Amino acid sequence: MLGVHHPLVKSIRKAVQRGARTEDGFAVAEGFHLLEEAIAANLRIAAILATPTAAARLPDNIPPVHLVEESTLHQISSVETSQGVLSLVAVEEHPLGALFHRAPLVIALDGIQDPGNAGTIIRSAEAFGSTGAVFLKGSVSPWNPKTLRASAGSLFRLPFALAEWEEFHREMQKRQIALYSAHPRAKSRIDQVPLHGACAILIGSEGRGVPPDHERHAIGVRIPTTGVESLNAALAAGILLYEARRQRS
Repeated sequence: MLGVHHPLVKSIRKAVQRGARTEDGFAVAEGFHLLEEAIAANLRIAAILATPTAAARLPDNIPPVHLVEESTLHQISSVETSQGVLSLVAVEEHPLGALFHRAPLVIALDGIQDPGNAGTIIRSAEAFGSTGAVFLKGSVSPWNPKTLRASAGSLFRLPFALAEWEEFHREMQKRQIALYSAHPRAKSRIDQVPLHGACAILIGSEGRGVPPDHERHAIGVRIPTTGVESLNAALAAGILLYEARRQRS
C-alpha cells in the first residue's frame, strides 16, 4: 500500500497542486466516471490509485491498481469528498491546424481562469458539434484535474490545442476563418451573424472579457438578455455554440 511519501503519490500531489500534468505528462483524472470515459476513449492509463473499498468496484481489464489509504488519497485529491479512485491518463493536445477541418467551429478560451467554467465550455463544445477548442495563453490548463472533471470526459474526445494569440490569429487569417467574440454590448445579435460558415468564437475571462487587442480582430456578438448585462462565460459559450449548431442544422 502506497504512503504519502511514495514517489508516485508525491508526483500526483504536485500535479494537483499546480493544476497541471505530472512530470511524466499524465493528467490526473479523479473518480469512477472519468476512468470509465478514459477506458471508452481507449486512452493510455498509466496508473490507478484506489482505496481497498473502491478497488473492489473496479473492472478487471485495467492496469494494475496501487492501493492507498483513504487518508492518503484525501491529501492529494482536488475534491472534498473523493470516490476513492484516481487515474493517470495520457490526454494529448493536437496541432492547432488539426482543429480546422471540414466546416470548422472552434471555441477559443481567451483568459478563462476558472477550471469549472473551462470544463463546462468544453462539454458544451462537444455537445454542439465543435471541431475543437483552443486554450489561448493565460487560460487555465486543460489538464487541471478540476477542468477534466467539469468536462465530464469531453476533453478525452474533443481535439484541443494550446496556442499563443499570435499563432492562433495567423491561423485564422491563413485559413480565412471568421472570428467572433462574445461581448454584451456588441451591435450584432447571435442570430444576425453567419455562424454556419467556418468560424471560431472567442470567450474571454470571467471578469474582463476578451482582451481589447484581441477583440479588435473579431466581430462582436451579443446574446440578448433582460435585466442583466452579461452572462457567465460558460453559459454564454453554450448559447453561442447552440446557435451555431442551430444554423448548421
